[in-house]
Amino acid sequence: MADRHHGLSESIRGLLETAFNSVFLVADEKSLIEGAGLLRPAVVVMDLSLGGGDVVGLMRELRARAPGAKVLLLSVHDEPSVLRSAVAAGADGVVLKRAIATDLLLAVDEVLAGRRFISLSDARKPN
Repeated sequence: MADRHHGLSESIRGLLETAFNSVFLVADEKSLIEGAGLLRPAVVVMDLSLGGGDVVGLMRELRARAPGAKVLLLSVHDEPSVLRSAVAAGADGVVLKRAIATDLLLAVDEVLAGRRFISLSDARKPN
């Protein structure tokens, strides 16, 4: 789990610990890449804002260090162009930050099963 916001990271860790034996938190790109290389995680959950605007480069480096890991990006943006860009960068899924409580574990299950997951904005969710 990689996010610069400590409070959010701790909340997400609590949620992920219901599904995984081990959850490791990092707060920057360098730690993410180093940790992924050492730990070879099944799933990486990371904030879309990491990478300083170069998500493609960060994803490329992450995939090189942990080629088998599924990557879920967290985003505050629900615009279709942002979600498409995240997938184009190589993400296996995108979870909207406001939907973490309802979507994150579902997204983990989906990407581990080889399927893509994209959170829907409230306006696009079926009633």
